[in-house]
Amino acid sequence: MSVDEKTRKTLSELGVADAAGVEALFAEVRAAMENERQELVSRGASSEKERDQLSKALRDRWLARKNGLLTFIDENWLKKAAKELKPAVGKSFNGLRQVSSSVGIDELLKVVPVRPETKAGTRESVATEYDATSSADAFVEYPPDLTLPGYRRPVGTIHPVMRMQREIEEIFLNLGYSIEGGPEIETVYYNFDALNIPESHPSRDDWDTLYIDSNTVLRAHTSPVQIRAMEKYGPPLYIIIPGKCYRHDNPDASHSPMFHQIEGLAIDRDITFADLKGTLDFFAKKLFGTRVRTRFQPSYFPFTEPSGEVAVSCFVCEGKGCRVCKESGWIEVMGCGMVHPVVLRNGGIDPEKYSGWAFGLGIDRFAMVKYDINDIQLLFQGDLRFLEQF
Repeated sequence: MSVDEKTRKTLSELGVADAAGVEALFAEVRAAMENERQELVSRGASSEKERDQLSKALRDRWLARKNGLLTFIDENWLKKAAKELKPAVGKSFNGLRQVSSSVGIDELLKVVPVRPETKAGTRESVATEYDATSSADAFVEYPPDLTLPGYRRPVGTIHPVMRMQREIEEIFLNLGYSIEGGPEIETVYYNFDALNIPESHPSRDDWDTLYIDSNTVLRAHTSPVQIRAMEKYGPPLYIIIPGKCYRHDNPDASHSPMFHQIEGLAIDRDITFADLKGTLDFFAKKLFGTRVRTRFQPSYFPFTEPSGEVAVSCFVCEGKGCRVCKESGWIEVMGCGMVHPVVLRNGGIDPEKYSGWAFGLGIDRFAMVKYDINDIQLLFQGDLRFLEQF
């Protein structure tokens, strides 16, 4: 009678009436399990797929919850055993369950070798004798097939925000400006006080600015770097400041709590608003095309005086009116102005000797305008279907 047939009968049907008989019966089962395991290890598999299938089949034969041999032993031998035999059956069954881990999937995958078939259809001979009880590091290694194609990693591309940032940086680097950076976690002094932003200004409210504590914020703009650069270098100073900024904005098609900004700062003797207009007009033509016109109109910023807003003629419809410019013919792109004397003093520069101008623009908004992107959230969601367009 096979082990399979015996597991489907009770101990009384098998004629087992004492502890010695129980021990002999379980010894027979353990031997059968080990023999089947050894046979699989010795035979091996021709591929990893076949190894997985054979290992799963052996595991299911012994350990499956519904039709596994250990399940039948539990139902027919242990649960239906006579009261005086239950201690012996329980002890032997627990020992069997412990050794049954050798036919688990993880253990079998470690010891069942994969032996690729030769061109003639027979398996290659193993150079060294395989020890069935050894661990996975004893597997025979075969030389790689140099005729197989290599692995090719997909070629990436530059993110549209970084593409736009580099275009802007390139224009100002060619004008002799340098790139300056600063901390994204900033003090209230550099973020507000040094920039002539009073405590009553709305931007100092905690519903606009993200506060870490009463004296520390996530910078709301890159303007704090202007003060740091003045203190560090002094005049003359020609820099651009790209970087991330943070504000308490609810995400929608045109707002994000994290965004990218770039500012420009020029400080020297005899700097005038005419220098500002000429520089920004040149910048707009280099970025959007020579046919683009610029328009300046008065505005207010606490850190510049006088201040202005800059708009460019729509480069899509050339000022005729379209969806991009909202039928106005103009696209507002940045704020600018002459650096306020208080800001110069806070940076350690004498406003009686030096003057300067500054501008600030959103890199994300520039990218949206130039690449016709209608939702700023697309820039930060990491969706490859969107990013692969660039």
